[in-house]
Amino acid sequence: MRILIFLFINNLLFQSLLSQIDPTNIDIVRDDYGVPHIFAKTDAEVAYGLAWAHAEDDFKTIQIGYLAGNNLLSRHIGNLGLGADFISQFIGSDSLFDQKYKSEISSEYKLIVKAYAAGLNSYAAKNPKEVFVKDLFPITEKKMMRYAQLQLFISSNGDKWVTRIINNNLSYNLTKEENQKGSNTFAFNSSKTKDGNTYLAINTHQPLDGPVSWYEAHLCSEEGTNILGALFAGSPNILIGANENLAWAHTVNQPDKTDVFALEMHPEKKLEYRVDSAYFTLKKRNAKLRFKLLGIPISIKKKFYNSIYGPTLKNKSGFYAIRTPALFEIRALEQWWRMNKANNFSEFYEILKMKAHPGYNIGYADKNDTIFYISNGLIPKRSNNYNWKSVVPGNTLETLWTENYNIEELPQVLQPKSGYFYNANHTPFRSSGKEDNPDQSNFNQNMGFETYDNNRSTRLKELIEGYEKLDYDDFKRIKYDNQYPKPYNFNWMDISYLDKLEKNKYPEIRFLIERIQTWDRKADINSLGAGSFAVLYDQLRPYYRKLPEPKIFPASFIIEALRKTKKYLLKYFNTTEVTLGDYQKLVRGANEIPIFGLPDVITAMSSRPYKDGKVKVVSGESYIELVKFTEKGPEIESVISYGSSDHPDSPHFNDQMNLYANFKTKKMTLDKRSIYENAKSIYHPK
Repeated sequence: MRILIFLFINNLLFQSLLSQIDPTNIDIVRDDYGVPHIFAKTDAEVAYGLAWAHAEDDFKTIQIGYLAGNNLLSRHIGNLGLGADFISQFIGSDSLFDQKYKSEISSEYKLIVKAYAAGLNSYAAKNPKEVFVKDLFPITEKKMMRYAQLQLFISSNGDKWVTRIINNNLSYNLTKEENQKGSNTFAFNSSKTKDGNTYLAINTHQPLDGPVSWYEAHLCSEEGTNILGALFAGSPNILIGANENLAWAHTVNQPDKTDVFALEMHPEKKLEYRVDSAYFTLKKRNAKLRFKLLGIPISIKKKFYNSIYGPTLKNKSGFYAIRTPALFEIRALEQWWRMNKANNFSEFYEILKMKAHPGYNIGYADKNDTIFYISNGLIPKRSNNYNWKSVVPGNTLETLWTENYNIEELPQVLQPKSGYFYNANHTPFRSSGKEDNPDQSNFNQNMGFETYDNNRSTRLKELIEGYEKLDYDDFKRIKYDNQYPKPYNFNWMDISYLDKLEKNKYPEIRFLIERIQTWDRKADINSLGAGSFAVLYDQLRPYYRKLPEPKIFPASFIIEALRKTKKYLLKYFNTTEVTLGDYQKLVRGANEIPIFGLPDVITAMSSRPYKDGKVKVVSGESYIELVKFTEKGPEIESVISYGSSDHPDSPHFNDQMNLYANFKTKKMTLDKRSIYENAKSIYHPK
């Protein structure tokens, strides 16, 4: 009976949202790999079709994201979801929507959000057995935007600060090891290419599964949209990709976007805090949570507060507020949608001036031979009188920043003389040729931009500068390079002692030292050196956690880890002759294959324990899109780690794995006629 009531109510609400969408006007065209190409007259109809197609392929992950953003995740996964349920209420996304959605989101984009929600609700109504939590439906504009706000807060490291405050651990400094996930992007214009064309590598490093794994789609309307790229579950538009005129990539950047303020409380009056000569009263808030005890759900409340600085928590040491621009900005998804529709660099740059994205580097190229890089983000304009790397006083208006830097004030490179830019989550001040780089002295230290290089950036620079001019094959060789530079240049640790060890002093592990020291540093699946290094790297993890900054490994730790590496190899493999492919696997369902890559090579991979001593890749190389702009239009190729579907019984569950593992791609196109002619299926959302 409850299911029937749910279906009845959801259908009624779905019909009201659907009033302006006719699914028969929407074509979902699936290609050989199951990638959906959505064609319709309007952008709103395309958004509806995207929602339906993505739900067909992975309704599970879309729901998990929205559950997390709407304090419902614990209803599905139990107590493991309580953290997300708390943060989604703590950040105030509900009130932000009420304050800003009506006035700040354009009428055009509201149509997109409504249509996407209608597509999901239609799918849920017709597939009720796939619904995890009935209270999530119907999806509304607010529920969609609340999830977006949660993701943007997390991308600003706000969740990490919440955890540190709750744990009374405010000696927190975001270590680089905690932020290994990243991406690569690089581009060449005609002054660097032999054929005079313009190349862009969209090379993301993300989890291979879950809410921030990529989904590939092609969106095409008669309202100026024609873009192929990738998005996260629940996004109504493309987040990285290429249209007929231009393309862009994102990589993770780490300027200082988030601050924590220690409030000075009144010595006698409860919940009053001092700011200069005045006192203010904290506003009480309660997060409503469902805690399961012995399987029985119990409603509990978790206190937090609001101060003029932002959402506030109390721990044993006092009251602390968190402030980051993502808490005040609701237009990020709309900015991405407008980027989808840009026709040239001038339009694209004007869209960036919306200042709605809290972070992410952008690498850009277009058909007019323009290349552009920017370390983008919402970075507060702060007083120079405080150490913003630490907790700052919350007792003066001097620390209460209210402005962010403009786009023109951020590090960027436009049409460099060198003919290239590159970014691998390293410093923006080394992003092109020497004469083209942004001058670090022009940027306030309080902005907190990265100043380090890493293995990937070092290797990319070496490879790019090895060519006076290059062709497209050279471009792809750079993209698929998997070799560490000499010396190693991990930005989160120093393992230089590994190359200095005298092997004759340690006869029992001499062979391992010699193998790793003479290894060509290529992360190939058939490499014994790569296999030994991969196991050693994992054995170093416990020592890493013990080391103080700047995480310099002494010889004693490396020797201990090498001895453990030998024991590990013999225990699980009965031999020390173990290649990288023996140890590291790409796993999807019953399909298990050897896979290349190591942390911080260009083809980066991060793995976790799997079975029988082996590890499986969980993040790293994920969606890859390579774009070449020619006189005839963009030429695009792409690949994703698994496939377009999350259903084990689908032929597209893992049909791209072998392409991916063999450094191959699939040819893609924006040409409507070609897509229809070669379609494997064409249908309307049912």
